[in-house]
Amino acid sequence: MTESSLTEASNKKLAAGLLAIFLGSFGVHKFVLGYNTAGLIMLLVTVLTCGVAGFVMGVIGIIEGIIYLTKSPEEFDSIYLQNSKEWF
Repeated sequence: MTESSLTEASNKKLAAGLLAIFLGSFGVHKFVLGYNTAGLIMLLVTVLTCGVAGFVMGVIGIIEGIIYLTKSPEEFDSIYLQNSKEWF
């Protein structure tokens, strides 16, 4: 892994982790990682249920945010950027 790709993975990891924790119910972190379908699912579930299921999406976001932030940049790049693991 080159220095620039390591820096990019580290930046995306931090952005995705914080967005997942604070805006997870809207799926913003999924859009940042390029998982548009997963992000749209989270957004629609939250909006179409008038926020009722948004609580569940928020909990999922917090869990994913913690998982993202606890991975090393190499692990994050391998799992979420190269292999495109969308959920957890």
